[in-house]
Amino acid sequence: MSAEQVKPYGDASKSKKEEVAEMFNNISSKYDFLNHFLSLGIDKLWRKKAVKMLRSVNPKRILDIATGTGDFALESLVLKPTQIVGLDISSGMLEHGRVKMKKKGVDNIITMQLGDSESIPYEDNYFDGLTVGFGVRNFENLEKGLGEMLRVVRPGGKLIILEFSKPKKFPIKQLFAFYSNNIIPILGKTISKDSNAYTYLPESVAAFPEGKDFENILAKVGFKDISSTLVSGGIATIYAGTK
Repeated sequence: MSAEQVKPYGDASKSKKEEVAEMFNNISSKYDFLNHFLSLGIDKLWRKKAVKMLRSVNPKRILDIATGTGDFALESLVLKPTQIVGLDISSGMLEHGRVKMKKKGVDNIITMQLGDSESIPYEDNYFDGLTVGFGVRNFENLEKGLGEMLRVVRPGGKLIILEFSKPKKFPIKQLFAFYSNNIIPILGKTISKDSNAYTYLPESVAAFPEGKDFENILAKVGFKDISSTLVSGGIATIYAGTK
C-alpha cells in the first residue's frame, strides 16, 4: 500500500486529507506532550539540526508546512527571519499553536494559518525557506504538495524536510520496530484517547518512500542539490533541496 493510501481511520467516504485533519483535531490538546514524550525529547535536537541547514540561504520569509502547534516555526526564530507562516489543515492544532506564540510573545513574527499544502495561498517565489516536520507522509498527493512548495519558494531558496524513516542496522532497527509498533500505539491511545492516531503513525512511516526513493520524487518535481541526512541511527531523515 502506498503512503497516500494509508489513512488514520480507513473511512471510504472520506479522503486522506479529511481524515488527517480530523485526527489532528482529535489529539491536538495532547499533541505537544505526546510528541516530546514518545520521542524522548530527541525531536527537539532533530529540529535544531534541520534549521541549521537553512542558515545558508539567510531566510527572511519562512513557510512551515504541516506546522501543527508550531514547534518547527519556533525553532526557526534563531535564523532571525522577518516573517514565519505556519500552515496546517488542522484548526485544532493551529489554535493551540496560536496560544503558544502569544505566550512566547512571537505572534508578531509567526502567523498560524489554516491552509492546504496542495494549494498554498501565497504567490510564486514568495518564501526564502520552507520547512516540513513529520508532515509529508500525511499528504494526500505527495507530488502535488512538493510541487506547490517548489512554486512558492524563490530561486535559490531551500526546502528542509524532517521525516521519520526506518532504521536499517541492528540493534536500532529491532528496537525502533518494537517501540513504534507496540509501545507508541498503547501510550498514544491511553493519553490521547484516539485509538487510531498512534497506530496510523507506524503504518504511515512503513509506507513512506524514504531515502533515495524520496530524493527521486524531489528531483522529479524540480528540486536540485538534493541531499538526505540520517539522524539518530536512521529513526528520522533530514532531506534538503534547492530551487
